[in-house]
Amino acid sequence: MNLEVGGWQLAVGSFGKQEMLADLERLIQLQDIESRAAVASKAIADAPGRIAALDALLQSATTTLATAKQSLENNKTTRRSIDKDLIADQQRLDKYKDQIMAVKTNEQLHAMQHQMKSVEDDIGKQEERVLVNMMAADEINAAIKKAEAALKAAQSKVAAERAAIESETKAHEATVAAMTAERAKIVAAMDNKGAIETFQRIAKVRGTAVARAEGERCTVCQVRLRPAVFTEVRKNDSLVQCDSCNRILYFVAPKAPQAPQAPEAPQTP
Repeated sequence: MNLEVGGWQLAVGSFGKQEMLADLERLIQLQDIESRAAVASKAIADAPGRIAALDALLQSATTTLATAKQSLENNKTTRRSIDKDLIADQQRLDKYKDQIMAVKTNEQLHAMQHQMKSVEDDIGKQEERVLVNMMAADEINAAIKKAEAALKAAQSKVAAERAAIESETKAHEATVAAMTAERAKIVAAMDNKGAIETFQRIAKVRGTAVARAEGERCTVCQVRLRPAVFTEVRKNDSLVQCDSCNRILYFVAPKAPQAPQAPEAPQTP
């Protein structure tokens, strides 16, 4: 059986010429199982938050489109009000034009002309408001098209990512179930039941309970081991703990470098 612990590929049952203590091998396997289960469990726990973020993205795009459409409705309401005021001013101007024919004095004429000029100014202002309103409507319609495209993209993105998250979650749940079953097998096979309690106690405090020793150091906490301790660890025939972090230590003999192959002699024709 091959394990990957801390990035090292370990062939369980073949740690050099010396056979490793069976319970130590089992604890290494158990650490690998616990690590995989922890990664899967965290992914499962993170899934609702990831889905909530997708829902928030979709809600934001939906709200943006709704806001743009409401702006268009407000623009239309404003336009109706402007048109109503413009019609009223035009009716006033037509009324003054009819009345001016009946004036009899210059004073009345000047007063009527002044009133007509005031109404014409109002009409000019209303026409300017119409132009501004139309320009705003064009901008709002462009914003609506942009928001509709963004919503469509968000819907596609959310649907795809939600499906991926749900698929990943099922896979992680299967991993947790498999790791739970494997853990039970290892625990049942342990000769030293107290080692499991030690493992759990260390893991609760340190996160991981097993560490590789190399170069007279614990590769996790990086504290130098006493020579006598490292000597015992190298044997792999007992459960030895790091003096600093208390993790259970094991040793992997480095592979001997392969001798370079001699170049092939050239063949004579």
